[in-house]
Amino acid sequence: MKKIILLVVLLLTATNFWSQRNQIIAYIDMEYILENVPEYIEAQNTLDGKVAKWRKKLDKQARHIEVLKSDLANEKAILTKDLIEEKEEEIAIKQVELRRLESLYFGPKGDLFLVRKQLVKPIQDQVFNAIQNIAKRKKYDFVFEKSSDLIMLYSNKKYDISDLVLSTIDRTRLSNSRKEQKKKKSTPAERELTEAQKKIIDTKTANIELKAKVKNSKKAAAAAKKIASQKAKKKAIAEKRAALNKKREEQRRILREKQEALKKKKADEKNNKGND
Repeated sequence: MKKIILLVVLLLTATNFWSQRNQIIAYIDMEYILENVPEYIEAQNTLDGKVAKWRKKLDKQARHIEVLKSDLANEKAILTKDLIEEKEEEIAIKQVELRRLESLYFGPKGDLFLVRKQLVKPIQDQVFNAIQNIAKRKKYDFVFEKSSDLIMLYSNKKYDISDLVLSTIDRTRLSNSRKEQKKKKSTPAERELTEAQKKIIDTKTANIELKAKVKNSKKAAAAAKKIASQKAKKKAIAEKRAALNKKREEQRRILREKQEALKKKKADEKNNKGND
């Protein structure tokens, strides 16, 4: 009904203005245009990949539910009432989860809607902007879409501006690309250097690296010297400790010999007294 009303309104509008001047009308084939926009094909392939992944997950869960139902039907005769209720509850929970996932992926505000809006809508906006620019430039009164709800019983190919829309999109893409390149070139950090500038930079870099190597070499030499000094000190302390231990051991030996000689002397004196 809405289609008929819209068609009647358009016909009445066209008839009303026909007496004043000829109407300039054009049409486009949106499907043909989008099929020839590389960004749209890439976005659609990405979207199709995500949809396939989501459907695979949903199909897997649906098959699992069917297996649970089949198992319950086969085992129902030997199960207790409590076990039957428990399994039925498990199946019901999984069915609710399946419906939730279906809504999450393919619902009115689901992932499909959001991803399509993110990927496809910017490209569709490019097409619509191109159509509006052409319509303003060519002063079209109406631009119809061939595959829309309005049924076109006949269309003359000379009024088809689909290729013009595509060329406008290509020009816009090329213009934006040139602007980006110009912007990069105008950025000081992105300017190309002359050979002399490159040589100066290379020389400075080499000098900095040489200074760093010398500095690191001096640090390494100082560290090695410090380590060698520490080792020498440790060796001297160890040698001194060994000499001291040797001296103490010698003193102990002499003391033991004196004590043994004294004991022997006392023993000899005692034996001599006994003999007397």
